[in-house]
Amino acid sequence: MKKSILSFITVVALTVGITGNASAEEVNVQEGDTLWDIAEQKDVSVEELKDWNELTGDIIQPEDKLFIQEYYEIIKGDSLWNIAVENNVSVDDLKEWNGIVSHIIHPGNKIIIEHKDNKQETTTTATNNQVKSVTVENDSTKPVEKSEVAVPVEKTEEKSDEEASVEKSAEKEITVEATAYTANCEGCSGTTKTGIDLKANPNQKVIAVDPDVIPLGTKVHVEGYGEAIAGDTGGAIDGKKIDVFIPSESEAKQWGRKDVQVKILD
Repeated sequence: MKKSILSFITVVALTVGITGNASAEEVNVQEGDTLWDIAEQKDVSVEELKDWNELTGDIIQPEDKLFIQEYYEIIKGDSLWNIAVENNVSVDDLKEWNGIVSHIIHPGNKIIIEHKDNKQETTTTATNNQVKSVTVENDSTKPVEKSEVAVPVEKTEEKSDEEASVEKSAEKEITVEATAYTANCEGCSGTTKTGIDLKANPNQKVIAVDPDVIPLGTKVHVEGYGEAIAGDTGGAIDGKKIDVFIPSESEAKQWGRKDVQVKILD
């Protein structure tokens, strides 16, 4: 059996490529404000403020602008794989940034997405607590180019519904190499990685996957096989490979090895 966010902050908002949301708040530093005051008000530490904004000292000036970015909130139907694809990062990156050890995430939790190409950080957490990221805009501490980075919200909404639908469909469909396996073999326990008893449920549609590509528990449609659940893993299943469960050993052998399309349903 198988063993196996510097967030792109603008004056207006941050748009994440998935269906959840994140919002930004602009704060103007007032006369007498200190990093300690702001940290206490926003429920973060001074060290976090300095680290997020690459500050070497504790001094901020009146009329400096602070952009406080709230994190991306997971919604029903999200998976680490979907979020990784949407943001052009890997599942391993998401797990490392957020201290996640499994592939299971829950609606309502919040997650960090760091955009390396823009040297952006989205401060996030995999708990229900609200976490914030603060970026200080100060003419004396930032390059001139940074003051010209602001992007109007409208630019993120220029794509038509049809274009967005096409992109979404493309991101949820992958080509994989598929082989087949059976539970009726010598030494096979018949129980999958997620606890499905295949011997007791021979008609259950199950595929073995690499969880870094398709998370366990994901509902999929496999070309030539039908709707199934990603419920198992395997030592030879690495990358864009799957193993489809077929109760009959002879039919499993007839399946052979082929390239098929897999659509992510949920």
